[in-house]
Parts: sequence; structure tokens; C-alpha cells
Amino acid sequence: MPPVTISDADFHELICQRAQHLLGLIRFVSDRETLDQILIRPLLGELLSQSMQLEELLDAYDARNNYRWCSFRSLIATIKLFSNVCYELLHIKHAVPAYRLLPIEDDFVVATEQVLEFTSGILKDTSEHMLMMSEYLNLKIPNTTLREQAYCEKLPPGRLPRNCHSHKKEVVSEMIALLATAFLNLAAGSKEVRSVARATPSEYHEFLKAGVREEKLRGLELRFHNLQSQYDTHVSGTHAEKQDKDLLVLRGHISVVFHLLKTATMFTHYYERHSSKKMCVLATLQDPLVKTDQLLDAIMRYSLKFVNTYITCAERLCRGMLKRYSEVSNISLTIPKYRGFHVRPSTLISKLVLHYGCEVTMQLGSETYDAQMPLELFRANEKINAEKRHWLASEIVRLKLVPEDSGETFQKVAKCAVLALAEHGKLMLYQQPLQLPEESAAKTGTMLDHVVAEVTRLLALGKIDIESEIQVTFTGDTRVLEDIRLLAEAGYGEDKFGNNVPLPEPLQYLRR
Repeated sequence: MPPVTISDADFHELICQRAQHLLGLIRFVSDRETLDQILIRPLLGELLSQSMQLEELLDAYDARNNYRWCSFRSLIATIKLFSNVCYELLHIKHAVPAYRLLPIEDDFVVATEQVLEFTSGILKDTSEHMLMMSEYLNLKIPNTTLREQAYCEKLPPGRLPRNCHSHKKEVVSEMIALLATAFLNLAAGSKEVRSVARATPSEYHEFLKAGVREEKLRGLELRFHNLQSQYDTHVSGTHAEKQDKDLLVLRGHISVVFHLLKTATMFTHYYERHSSKKMCVLATLQDPLVKTDQLLDAIMRYSLKFVNTYITCAERLCRGMLKRYSEVSNISLTIPKYRGFHVRPSTLISKLVLHYGCEVTMQLGSETYDAQMPLELFRANEKINAEKRHWLASEIVRLKLVPEDSGETFQKVAKCAVLALAEHGKLMLYQQPLQLPEESAAKTGTMLDHVVAEVTRLLALGKIDIESEIQVTFTGDTRVLEDIRLLAEAGYGEDKFGNNVPLPEPLQYLRR
């Protein structure tokens, strides 16, 4: 069945009826003398609701692709977005005292006021253009009514006392550690977005083009919203929340980051969807309503800058909480197959432990090592290699790989011994064909001594290695140990030949 085309007269009559409430609000906004008179949440909420309904109606009739109505529809979208972002910014402004935010260098309240001035100015300018467009389309614009004039928001200071008794089952200790861990993982997962704090104005466009896209911001926004919901479900209203004041501080930082990400997502949506596209050219819109440099400034120097600032503050808070709520345990794991604790495994373990900020030790025999420090873990290789050397020497003797007085040269005897060990599955060869010196580096001793010395040399140079079942024991918080266990199961990030391998999803923060 072919599509039905509505006549312009019928569509005009429909919009005249459905746009009356919104146009009355827009006239009210346009008539305001100061921007403060626009920044009223009941008014913004009504603007958002009415513009959303009208945009949906316009889209149902494909107005965005109609020359006569596309600009009108674009203005409605701008009203919707900026009434929404103004509402979010006002929420942040009023909620800041309750968020218990940690002190920072910049004045967040002043910065929020400045962005509100920008967004409310856009709302007023768009309303004025909307009236011009409505006249062009011959839409009736109602006079301001008492309903619009009644919009106000007089807020007495203070908050209600927190006097509800704890009513939730207290399984909080584990959940608090889980929330702190989840925040740290989100912080690590948002490093690309947070990196914009280092960008200069000339780099803003490239940052947005390269990686900081609406899709990524929306996904991050959702994850912080989920984290806030977890807190409210499991921690809010518990006895622990009353006892540990840091919990409300954490809740405030989760919330402010979530709401800042909402503003960043909306600003970026406008930048990607509207700033880069030209509307149908009409006389009423000669210049862009939103200047690109101001929009980029709002995204980068406000929304994402303070996202980074408050995530950084809360990272330190979470690491402190993990120490207080840690559940200490231990886990025994086999050492890395390729050359023990060399650069890659040691660096990944150190990065993992530093990510959580908890104390973790590694024990090998009677020696204890600080798992936060790669050099400490390197030091464990001295003991590991000593055990490997001792084991190889004992295997050479046990398998009788060095005959007495065979009359063969050192080079041939040593090569036969090494190849025999490889055939028995006792070691791996990383150099093929195997190249050995004609004479032993050892000046004295029996042929057995010379062969053992050569095997030791090859082991030290990384030309051979053994698949050792030597185990180490890590001691620390259970959540950190779980990640170390996952890392060990993934070969500490490498295969038995030392090649890089993918890490499981929960450990992706180690690759960032």
C-alpha cells in the first residue's frame, strides 16, 4: 500500500492545536528580562514535557525531512535539549551542598553558574527564533497566561533531619567493598574520557572526533547510574551509612559524576547531531543559535573536566575504604611459565595492586615481597632461578645425561644433554638451532660440572626455560586476590613463549 501524504493544510491545523501550550511557554520565556527568570525547574520541566511531545508528533509525520517544517522541528529539538540540560544543571546546583564533595582547586559552583548562563541564554534565543518561525508558519501564538506567570521556585534553606531508623539487613561490609571496587573499575574504564582534562581548546574537536563520542558518554553515564542504584539498594538507610560518613561522600561523588555525564552526553549529542548539520535555510535563521566554541567549552571545560576531577577525588576515597573494609585472605598460584616474574607479569601484578590501593604481599618460601613494586617481584626470580638451576642439575644426574669419560667434546655432550632434557619434556628451547660455545665457561671441574654450568648460562640468557610448578602465595584483600587469580589463569598476560595474550574482560583496566 503506497504511503499516504497529509496535506499541508491538515498538518498545519494539527500543529496549531498541539503546539498551543508550548508556544505559550515559549512566549513567556522570550518575554523574560533576566535569565534567572527562566531557570525555574517547574517551568523547565513543562518546557521539556511539551517539546518532547511535539517533537514526537513532528517525527511521526517525518517533519525533519520536509522543507517547510524541518527548521521548526529543529528548533523544537533545541528547546527540548536545552530545557533538559538546564534542569540537570539546576539539579547539580541545588544538590551540591548535600553531595559532600571533597575540596578541589576550581570553584565548581561558579563554573556551574557560568554554564547555566550559557544554556539559559540559548533557551531564550531559541524561544525568540521559535516565535519568528511560528509567525512564518502562520501558527497562532497565545498570550502569556496566569499559568506561566505562576511558575516560581522559592526554596527555603535546610534539609529534613535524617531520623528514620535503619531497617535494612546489614550485609553492608562486603557490599561497600564491592561498590568501592566497582567505582575504581569505572574510573579506570573512563580514562579516555577523562584525558580531555589535558586538552587545549585547539584540540577539543579532535578529542570529540577521535574517541569522546555521544555513544561512549551515554554508556559511561549508564554505568554510573547503575552504581548509584546499587548504593541506594544495598547501603542507603543502613546503620553503616550513619556510622561511616565516607559512604555519603562516595554517594555524592557517584551522583555528581552521573549528572555531569548526563550534561556531557546532551551537549555532545547537540554537537554531533545539530552543530555539524545545516538546517533548511530560512530568513529567520541566518546565524547558528549555538556557537560551536561555546558548546565545546561547556563539554570540555565544564562537564568532562569536573567528571575527571571528582572521579580522581573519589578514587582516593575508595582506596581508603577498601583498606578499612578489606577481607584479608590468601591464594596460592603457579609462577608465570615464561621466565618467571620478568617485566610483563610483574608490571601487571603491580598495576593491579596499585589500582585497588590495598596492601598485597607475595611469599615464596621464607621470602616476602611487596606486590605493589615490580622490582620486588623481579627479585623473586633470583630464588626461582636458583630452584630451576638446582632442579635441572638433579635431572641431568638422575637421567645420566653426562657419561663419564666418553671422549666426546664438551660442546657435543652439553648439546646432547640439553636436547635430551627437551625430549623428556623437562625444558623448552627458545633458540633453535641451539648454539653452544666450543669450550665451557667454567675453568675447572668435571664434565658434569661444565654441562651444568652451560645449562645455567642458557637459562640465564633466556635461551631455555623449564615449566616449573613452583608456587607463590599472595596475601591481601579478597577482591584483589580474585583479580590476581584471573590474571594467573590468563598466563599473567602472555603465553609460554612470552607472547602477549588478551586479558579477560574484568581485567581490561590493566591494558588502559
